[in-house]
Amino acid sequence: MTAVARLLEDSAARSRRPDFALRLAERRSLSNVGALALLVREQPTIRKALEALANYMHLHSDGLRLTLDEHDEGVAIIALAVNSGRPVPIRQGVELALGFIHRSLQQLLGKSWRPEAVCFTHSPPARKDAHRRFFGTSVEFGQDCNGIVCRAADIDASVPTSDPTMADHARRYLDLLVPRANSTMRDNARECIEALLPSGLCSADRVAKLLGIDRRTLHRHLARDGETFLSLVDSVRAELATRYVENRERPLASVAEMLGFSALSAFSRWFRHRFGCSVSQWRISTHCTGRPKDGYPPPETSPPG
Repeated sequence: MTAVARLLEDSAARSRRPDFALRLAERRSLSNVGALALLVREQPTIRKALEALANYMHLHSDGLRLTLDEHDEGVAIIALAVNSGRPVPIRQGVELALGFIHRSLQQLLGKSWRPEAVCFTHSPPARKDAHRRFFGTSVEFGQDCNGIVCRAADIDASVPTSDPTMADHARRYLDLLVPRANSTMRDNARECIEALLPSGLCSADRVAKLLGIDRRTLHRHLARDGETFLSLVDSVRAELATRYVENRERPLASVAEMLGFSALSAFSRWFRHRFGCSVSQWRISTHCTGRPKDGYPPPETSPPG
């Protein structure tokens, strides 16, 4: 964070552009934060989108913290706290971060959306034109916090393009990047498998790479728990399959894709071998064995190991 803050300040000084950060923010969008953008965009409301952004922002900058303060007057403040770790100028860094959040909200709420006001703790520039033009509202300097002031109703607005399933996949992928205390190698591998299955590229090599180990080390850790990579993939698929097929409105082709099968026919064969009945039979009956038959898994449905 310190190096970035210094770079931004130096760039603004050398270019003689006090609004350097805002010019940079004009070219940024949610897509600049990678998988986090997918998680944010697929949330049902702006409130949930902001919560997701706040919870995972540290993956892109460990010096930024986002909070939502609501007041009785129907006003909400999206506040930004910056910790550079050292006493360095952060004016440009703050303006870039708030500019990015503003642009992100416009992506979700529509380009015509405007906040009630924008606040900065630092002193005002010689001219405020660029700030007013960028934010489209009143911009106040020398305030108690850095933040975007908006109507509370804006926070609870729905996001038309939200998709809970995609949000769930994005969250699981992001969680892979955050080490969890007291988790075993098997637990971590399960999370990796669950995140990678929809891509159709789930393999022992890829999972091992995500975990920061080699394939042999992964196999050795799983063997200690009485698992193989294929048995773990099968277990994850079985758990997800029963969850997905319970929703009768979900097309089976979509379920097959989410479980990493290249074709619906491969998924159907796997399901029958794994549960002893077809998906349609499973949906109307409680007599499936829930256990794989002898000779499972068939080669064509096994992921690359």
